[in-house]
Amino acid sequence: MTVKRNTALITGASSGIGEAFARVCAQHQYDVILLARNQQKLNSLAVQLSADYGVEVTVKTCDLTAPDAVKDLVEELLTEGKEVDLLINNAGRVEHGAFVHITPEDHQNIVQLNVAVVTAMTAHLLPRMIARGQGRVLNVASMGAFQPMPSVASYAATKAFILSLSESLSEEVRGTGVTVTALCPGLTATDMVAGAQQKSPALTHIPRAVMADPYAVAQQGLRGCLKGRVVVVPGAKNWIVSVLSRATPKWLVRRIIGLVGRATISP
Repeated sequence: MTVKRNTALITGASSGIGEAFARVCAQHQYDVILLARNQQKLNSLAVQLSADYGVEVTVKTCDLTAPDAVKDLVEELLTEGKEVDLLINNAGRVEHGAFVHITPEDHQNIVQLNVAVVTAMTAHLLPRMIARGQGRVLNVASMGAFQPMPSVASYAATKAFILSLSESLSEEVRGTGVTVTALCPGLTATDMVAGAQQKSPALTHIPRAVMADPYAVAQQGLRGCLKGRVVVVPGAKNWIVSVLSRATPKWLVRRIIGLVGRATISP
């Protein structure tokens, strides 16, 4: 007798927190749909997950920021008979530096992937979850969602949107059997952070020990999601900072973060 497993769809699954989520979901016996642009990495990961955990792994490669990409992806999955029980909106983009030194095109790309794609994925799949009376959405935000972040202004603003969206939707879906969670990790050892460090010498001085492990972040994120928590902040220190950020007057938060942020911007 074949056991019907739930299915998790993970965007940005080829590396970092997304890859870690794929492994953690497979360990929890979710069939997984891996979505990213790097097919070679996804294929390699799919073979590992299938061999290690005996789950069904589906690989989808596309640029989610392309027109109608999300709509076409969802229609393709439905044609294949795949319903998404757990949506993990993890794919994201960051550009480090002074706002005026980042091109308008790069700002637009950040907003498109971090905001528009997350909104579209949720808008397409959340109604189906509600209609079935079960499902979970986990949106990867950031500690940057709690305060302004000079040097990554557009990125932090998009993560504030994700946090607000997640908190709002968590109330809209209350009592439907569906939950929405925002995961707000701090600095994590990912390719995204490594890329920012290459562009800003000041960031290379951040000790590796300060950065969280992607696997640990994914574990805490999924655990909180399955418990129905609305906001998950991995790590005690990050949790304290998130509480203080919300309790401290905004003008003081701006001044403190401004001092730190400006110091990391290369002239």
